[in-house]
Amino acid sequence: MKVGIVGAGAIGTWLGVKLGLAGCDVSVLARGESLNIIRRHGLTLKSGDQAWRIAVQVSDEASRLGPCDLVIVCVKAPALHDVSKSLQALTGQNTTILTAMNGVPWWFLQGFGGPLSGYSLQSIDPGGEIAAAISLRQVLGGVVHASCALESPGVARHHFGEGLILGEPAGGQSERLSRVVGLLIGAGFNATASMQIQRDIWYKLWGNMTINPVSALTGALTDKILDDELVLGFVSAVMQEAKEIGARLGISIDQEPQDRHAVTRKLGAFKTSMLQDVQAGKKLELDALVSSVRELGQLTGVATPMTDALLGLARLQARTLGLY
Repeated sequence: MKVGIVGAGAIGTWLGVKLGLAGCDVSVLARGESLNIIRRHGLTLKSGDQAWRIAVQVSDEASRLGPCDLVIVCVKAPALHDVSKSLQALTGQNTTILTAMNGVPWWFLQGFGGPLSGYSLQSIDPGGEIAAAISLRQVLGGVVHASCALESPGVARHHFGEGLILGEPAGGQSERLSRVVGLLIGAGFNATASMQIQRDIWYKLWGNMTINPVSALTGALTDKILDDELVLGFVSAVMQEAKEIGARLGISIDQEPQDRHAVTRKLGAFKTSMLQDVQAGKKLELDALVSSVRELGQLTGVATPMTDALLGLARLQARTLGLY
C-alpha cells in the first residue's frame, strides 16, 4: 500500500516509520528544513533505547509524490487550510484520507448532530474552503491516543500509547474502515473501529481543550496543573460546559471531570503539545480545541462563560506572541 504522510511532526513520523517497517511504501509531504533533512536521512523513530529508520520519498510538491492509497493528515489545525489545497494531487478515485489531528475537525457535523447535521463550523473552516478542497466521501476520522515528541526534523521519540481510533464521519461500519484498521493493527498499532467517531473525538477533546491551553498560559507540566486547587476547579468548570454541549449533540460523556483528571494524573508529569508549540514558536490550535467548543455552545444553546474566559486569555497570549 502506498501511504502519504502530510505533516512529518511527531505523530506523522511515528505513523510513517511503523507503517514503513510493516512494508508500506511511505511518501512524505514536507517543507523547509524538514524537507532537506528527511531527504538525506529519512524518518527516525526512537522508543526507549531503540531506534528505527526508514527511507521515504519526500517532496514539498504533492504532484511529485502522486496519488496514494491512504493519505494520513497529521498537521496541526492552523496549517490545514493551506495543506488542503495540496491534497488533490495525493488522491485518486479510491484514496482514503485519514485525519489524525487534535480537536474538532471541519467535517464534525457532516452526517451527524441531529438538527445541526451538515452545518459547517465557521471557527474551523470559515468560508468552507477546506470542505471544498477535500472530498468528504474520502475522509475517515481518527483519534490518536499516544504521546510523541519531535526531537529534531524527521526524528520523533515515542513516550507511551499506541492507540488509534478510526471511524466514518457518518457513523457505522464500512469495508474501507475495516481495511485501514487492519493495516494499522498489522503495523503494531492498537487500532479499533468506532461506530460514532464524534464521540471519541469529543472525549479526547474534553481533556485536551483545558489542559493544553492552561499549560500554554502557565508553562506548567500537567502534574502542576492538577495539583493547583484553584486551577483544577476552573478546568473542571470548563469541562462541565463541554459535557453539557456533548449531551445536547447526542455524544454524552458518562464521567465527571475528576474521573478524567485521574486518567491524566496516571500519565505523570508531561509537557502538552500546545506548550511544546509555544516554546517552539509555532501557531496554536486554539480554534480546533476551544473556539469550536464555544461555537457549538452557541449552536446548542449552552452558556460557556468559563470556556470564553479560557479562549480569551489563551488567544490574547497567542496573539501577543504572534502565534495566532
